[in-house]
Amino acid sequence: MKSQIEENGIVTLTNEAMDSIKGSNLWNEDLRPTTKEEHSWSGMNFATLWMGMCLIIPSYTMASGMISLGMNWWQALLTIFLGNCIVLIPILLNAHAGAKFGIPYPVFARLWFGSKGTHIPTLARAIVAAGWFGINTWIGTTSIDALFARVFSGWVDFPFHTAIVFMIFWALNVGIGVKGPEAIKWLTIIASPIVGLSSIILFIWAMTHIHGWGPILTAPSKFHSLGEFLSTFFPALTGVIAFWATLALNIPDFARYARQQKSMMVAQSLALPITMTVFSFIGIFVTSATVVIFGKAIWEPVELLAKFPTFIVFLGAIVIVISSITVNVGANLVAPARAAENLWPRRITFSIGAILTGLFAIAMQPWYLMSNFQNLIFGFLGGYGALLGPIDGIAIADYWIVRRRRLALRELYQVNGRYSYSSGVNKNGIYALIIGIVIPLAGLVIPSLSFLWSNAWTIGLLVAMAVYSYLMRDDNSLLSLKEYEEITLFMNNDETSQNQSAAVNELN
Repeated sequence: MKSQIEENGIVTLTNEAMDSIKGSNLWNEDLRPTTKEEHSWSGMNFATLWMGMCLIIPSYTMASGMISLGMNWWQALLTIFLGNCIVLIPILLNAHAGAKFGIPYPVFARLWFGSKGTHIPTLARAIVAAGWFGINTWIGTTSIDALFARVFSGWVDFPFHTAIVFMIFWALNVGIGVKGPEAIKWLTIIASPIVGLSSIILFIWAMTHIHGWGPILTAPSKFHSLGEFLSTFFPALTGVIAFWATLALNIPDFARYARQQKSMMVAQSLALPITMTVFSFIGIFVTSATVVIFGKAIWEPVELLAKFPTFIVFLGAIVIVISSITVNVGANLVAPARAAENLWPRRITFSIGAILTGLFAIAMQPWYLMSNFQNLIFGFLGGYGALLGPIDGIAIADYWIVRRRRLALRELYQVNGRYSYSSGVNKNGIYALIIGIVIPLAGLVIPSLSFLWSNAWTIGLLVAMAVYSYLMRDDNSLLSLKEYEEITLFMNNDETSQNQSAAVNELN
């Protein structure tokens, strides 16, 4: 019986198959596969999504930590560009699964960890996302607070003024987030050109106020040998990778709405590395200009904003607020909200999950985390993100190597389906995750193996990928090409000829 339809590389459930699983405990309207009509995101939507998420204060200040460690400006930019190109690989590989089968990240994770084990990778992703949600909310809060302090002379003496701003801005973020990915799509369409244009204006302002490049852009590297440089380069590279390693996991939450694979892949390949690198360069150049103009390096845009007239402060605060909201609802709210509703699909909706995420973000005390921002980026969150590498490796291995992009879509929503494994948990996934984490951690306790931790994300990804592929080579959950064709109706499919060729090769 045909339970799914594949058309031009996009798979959807038949009406009969959808009706048969609507009562499942693993099903709700947010977690279900997207319909043909819901595959409406063009390449431009994915480009603006990434531009909106990249044009944020942490991206602006990213190079500052590397320069403080001894890099010159082009070494810092090279590290940022390479890191984003590397993390782009798992982003595209995992996005393919979301686009082809129209499934969100928690459902995608059921493939490799089981219907209950899925909570391990989804909650791991959710914790760091909630942390970032609080951080960006705090960044927006400080800019609004600075604006009020400039406009109202007695604002700083008003009791709990920062706390009041924080709660109002927090409510605004959560309120937009509960509207879901479609609202995020339109938000990024509006936000990307506004924040992008503001960045260009800031760059022009810096150019017109200094002669030349400024001291930061002319300062040499502090490293005297390649070995010295590499000892700093690899940990910094891991930090850059970890910056988006989290979204590399839950990119299916957005890719599931793609019209087609090609436009989605091209848009992301261009938007992510170029936007991050160019915006980081603007941050370096403007900061270099502040040394000449103000006599000291000002890396924080909020601090720089306070140097301008009130009207400019007002406009700048709006831009920072828009930037903070865009990345919050896009990169930091969707994943934990989906993770929350996946805990109890019949009772917890995406909206409830978004509210729970906001509350958890407050509990993480972002004002405390932001008190030492550089250690936060390159320490805790960088290390935590690096440990997500094994999960990325398991996801890629499962979809591309083990299953060869063949899924029984309906069974992802069946409690006793082929993806429930033993009591809802795929032990092979857990074994691969543990081994993928332990091996890089050895670099923390054994000095001679420090390179393992310096490249923890990459090492963990490759180790977990290899281990998982080996353990799952003959698993009962695998779908043969013949079985896939028995349950799939192909309609005007560009991949039909490829499937037929694969069938011949498999038989041979």
